[in-house]
Amino acid sequence: MPDKHFDVCGIGNAIVDVFSHCEEEFLTRMSLTKGAMMLVDPKRSGELYDAMGPAVEVSGGAAANTIAGLSSLGGKGAYIGKVGNDQLGGIFRHDIRAAGVHFETPSVATNTPTARSMIFVTPDAERTMNTYLGACVELTPDDVDADVIQHSKVTYLEGYLWDPPLAKQAFLKAANLAHQAGRQIALTLSDSFCVIRYLKEFQDLVRDHVDILFANEGEIKALWETENYEEAVAITRQSCELAALTRSEKGSLIATPETVVEVPAWPVPKIVDLTGAGDLFAAGFLYGYTQGRNHADCGRIGSLAAGEVISHYGARPETPLSELLLQSV
Repeated sequence: MPDKHFDVCGIGNAIVDVFSHCEEEFLTRMSLTKGAMMLVDPKRSGELYDAMGPAVEVSGGAAANTIAGLSSLGGKGAYIGKVGNDQLGGIFRHDIRAAGVHFETPSVATNTPTARSMIFVTPDAERTMNTYLGACVELTPDDVDADVIQHSKVTYLEGYLWDPPLAKQAFLKAANLAHQAGRQIALTLSDSFCVIRYLKEFQDLVRDHVDILFANEGEIKALWETENYEEAVAITRQSCELAALTRSEKGSLIATPETVVEVPAWPVPKIVDLTGAGDLFAAGFLYGYTQGRNHADCGRIGSLAAGEVISHYGARPETPLSELLLQSV
């Protein structure tokens, strides 16, 4: 049996991303909301796939991207998520293991296909995602490997998965196991629509179970029901021990009850695709955190990882992040 001692274990939606370029007109014609992530049924998924231009398939899913990024930095990661017994499931399983991540979650026992997200990238690098969750929603508490959770410094939960009742139970099981072992729980809010849909549940989750919170500006304002960013930060500082709040080109803000640290965005000559920026920021931050770095350094490594991933298509690093980190010292 491989050594089950990990820096971070991610739990999330195991998704294969299907990327395609498009013009603004395509979004209008297909009634897509630019920049949003929409859940679609199998019929709509098929319509969009048929309408999209040449595409590239890349293993994705928010937490999976984060753990792949952590591995690229030299961290030791594990992942828990459900795929189907199909071609895309095989692609996902191969890709995440090839990235050096421990992934042993059994495939679904049903004929449910692996989740896929059709991602349309416009010339301004904004991405519009349309996701069919498929096998993702069949994750259950039985899939939570207690040994892995209890031997991971941090367990990272993906807010997108806070929907199916059994997945919620899986999250809470993981949180309890982690805390019983003296480990920590991190949560990414994932998307404002997730927050709004389960507002009270997310507020309780953050206050009662989460040690490290990741959110962007829109998500953190949605969580605390305010349009004022400074007010949202103040409430966050009262509600959790550590929060990493991203603000796109404005960089990030690392907040604790005692301190607030501002970290600039990493300079990127040309932004190609914003997909995965938040996921890779979390990867860099958690890598630094589990290696004992201070909060400013954690934010800086997060910015570096996010900067790399937005410089090309796809939500996983093309250049080993460990090399970039060495060059930036």
